[in-house]
Amino acid sequence: MTTEHRAETSAPPSDLSELTLPVTGMTCAACVAHVGNALQAVDGVEAAEVSLAAESANVKLADGSDVTELADAVRGAGYGISTTTERMQIGGMTCASCVGHVGTALQSVPGVIKADVNLAAEVAEVEFVSGSVSRRDLRDAVSGAGYSVLSFEGDGDADKEFDEARQRRQADLNDLRRRVIISLAVAAFIMLAMQYASIEALEDISPTAANYLFMVLAAPVQFWAGSRFYRGAWGALKHRTSNMNTLVAIGTSTAFFYSAVATVFRPLFEDSIAFEAGGISGHATGTYFDVSASIIGLILLGRWLEARARGRTTDAIRKLVGLAPNSAMIERAGELVEVPVEEIVEGDQVVLRPGERVPVDGLVTDGRGEIDESMLTGESVPIEKSEGDSVFAGTVNGTGGLKFTATRVGRDTALAQIVRMVERAQASKAPVERLVDRVTAVFVPVVLSVALLTFIVWLFAAPDPQFVNALLLTVAVLVIACPCALGLATPTAIMVGMGRGASRGLLIRNAEVLETAQRIDTVVFDKTGTLTEGRPSVSSVVPLRGSESELLALTASVEAGSEHPVGTAVVRKASELGLEIAVAADFAAVAGRGVEGVVDGQQVIVGNPALLRERGVDTDLLDEHVKVLAGRGETVLAVASDGVAVGVIGVMDTVRQSSLAAVSQLKEMGVRTVMLTGDNRQTAQAVADRVGVSEVIAEVPPADKAERVAELRAGGARVAMVGDGINDAPALATADVGIAIGSGTDVAIESSDITLTGSDPRGVAEAIRLSRATMRTVRQNLFWAFIYNVALIPVAAGVLHPFFLDSDVPGFLQPLLGQHGFLNPIAAAAAMAFSSVSVVTNSLRLSRGDRTDFVQRPPTSPQPEAAAAAV
Repeated sequence: MTTEHRAETSAPPSDLSELTLPVTGMTCAACVAHVGNALQAVDGVEAAEVSLAAESANVKLADGSDVTELADAVRGAGYGISTTTERMQIGGMTCASCVGHVGTALQSVPGVIKADVNLAAEVAEVEFVSGSVSRRDLRDAVSGAGYSVLSFEGDGDADKEFDEARQRRQADLNDLRRRVIISLAVAAFIMLAMQYASIEALEDISPTAANYLFMVLAAPVQFWAGSRFYRGAWGALKHRTSNMNTLVAIGTSTAFFYSAVATVFRPLFEDSIAFEAGGISGHATGTYFDVSASIIGLILLGRWLEARARGRTTDAIRKLVGLAPNSAMIERAGELVEVPVEEIVEGDQVVLRPGERVPVDGLVTDGRGEIDESMLTGESVPIEKSEGDSVFAGTVNGTGGLKFTATRVGRDTALAQIVRMVERAQASKAPVERLVDRVTAVFVPVVLSVALLTFIVWLFAAPDPQFVNALLLTVAVLVIACPCALGLATPTAIMVGMGRGASRGLLIRNAEVLETAQRIDTVVFDKTGTLTEGRPSVSSVVPLRGSESELLALTASVEAGSEHPVGTAVVRKASELGLEIAVAADFAAVAGRGVEGVVDGQQVIVGNPALLRERGVDTDLLDEHVKVLAGRGETVLAVASDGVAVGVIGVMDTVRQSSLAAVSQLKEMGVRTVMLTGDNRQTAQAVADRVGVSEVIAEVPPADKAERVAELRAGGARVAMVGDGINDAPALATADVGIAIGSGTDVAIESSDITLTGSDPRGVAEAIRLSRATMRTVRQNLFWAFIYNVALIPVAAGVLHPFFLDSDVPGFLQPLLGQHGFLNPIAAAAAMAFSSVSVVTNSLRLSRGDRTDFVQRPPTSPQPEAAAAAV
């Protein structure tokens, strides 16, 4: 059998690079050929050699070819590519342009499929072909772009990583604060001293002597406090690109070096320094050292305020990380020893006293206590724990003492997994950011062009002194442009929204889900385990012949082979009554309809009446009983023995206390509600009436649930599917947004986009509210960021000057617009500095929430194990 596929074309070896792709899913020689042909069809591929034995493809491709296209080609052929994801903390990013530069640098590493960079979180997540990229490659790519990799996820303990990141941010804040204070103090002194002509004690000082003093004071501000701007600009220049640092460096350097030249060569400029306006009036010295120092001080002040505000966007993560205690009491060699949490290993016996936090996940082996799990689930009722129950890191033991065996420690605990999931979700990109990425890719070059054009136009058109006015207008354009606000508009809101969700027990997979959820107009609920408790019990037994006990025993004997909750309820009831449950022969389950088998020689069928009729059983005597039971909301099991109907059993699943409120809240939001169930229509309608669901789709086999969801979507509805069982997983995956109830199975949770770590369906309305509030904030941020740049860049370029040709600028506006309507560069710097702060501050409003946006939930039964399955 042929197990290799080779395809080649001639090409200069120097123009080619080689890449090995680990391919999954190949089983035969035909697969090898399919993969080889798919790769060969990609532009840039010169040769593709596929090996079944090695499960890989060795590809020779032209330099600069897109690895994403190779991965898409393999996947499009029906196979897979083994990939690895690395997440790293990035240092040195200041604006949206920086995000593009880091992303481009990482994307250029051979083998990288996708690189997502988040400014607000200061992280990059890179997906690459397994084995093709090392951490050193990624680090070199980032440093080559002028930035730095501070750490990789997984380098150490999660708490330690978070603490180190916090310490780095605090050190940077302290450094920024020092530079801000010195810069603004120097700027204030220079601005005051420049008025020396009106200060009697200073009137004998010459302008030249004063300027030398100002230059000496401004130089440290320019080259020490402003050094980060020069480093950032130089890093961008090395890669033939530009960023916000470029704008600030050019703008402040223009003001500083013009003033320095005017100071040193003052006699040559004597005629041109009698400034009348130019944005700043009344300079007795003819220099603008105060402008350069003020711009640097104000922009650094903006960054300091922004950094402080951005630090608050991770409050939710910080609170989650802080839930785990630093030490714990464990039993070793019969003695109790207090050890650091990181030293606990699986299998250790941990002793938990009243009031202590659970240090790691585990299984209770002795004792009894009440554990408060609200910090993980958002639900406040303590849960009683005893032998055999699970406990989770970060939860609190209220009363009683417990001993448990550690089952998951360190990065494997449910709490650690929640933290990682929220961090990754916060760092993910929403589709709306694509517009921002396109704008910021050309933003700085466009601003540089506008600044150059501004200088050229006003050099000839500005009032005297033309050169100085043109120069200061150019500086104003350079410093007022703000790609930072654009870059922060979406990720800060996403980070705060994700954190808010996590604190309320809503685990959202990524930013795309958060954006999609805002448009949901139809919510489809599964009935059992979602609107109901999922623990049905026998409520009615109606025999047509014999006794109730005989009917129950006969039914339980067949249902004993079933795993369906309804069948389990019948078996449980029979066991509670002490009835003898026989072993059924020839057992068979009819999916979504019932079961059958042979009990003591009788052919017994248990299921819905339709199944009995299909088997030739006359159900006329059952119909009235079925109608009564179904009208009460009971699930009806019809029973036949040897082709004769023998009775019906009603099983009732208690409706969750919060279901009515959940449906009511969705209706208030204008969301259509639908219940999708396999129950008969009467039973389903009775439950729907009790909780207020508008529409019922009943008698749907499990295999057809996804099809019904698809039909709703085809009709134009934006559908969220809410479920908890294995048979809900396909429907969850088919919906626009799949929402898993935390009490559900791992399969359902894995198929979902949002996981409610508790079991309260009101979390559905809360998730949609959160999505709408977050995306509303994103739109506000983007609006103001775009409007800010669109409106103020023309103002900085002098567009207001024609309005003041025939009249002076009003006195109260002259500090901003001078005498001719030209924007003061210092005011431009202040506006730029605070534009970013306003965006972050607006996003932080989400973290506060309110009672209209984020509903309070009543106590239910939390399920923190859902968090681990959701990751």
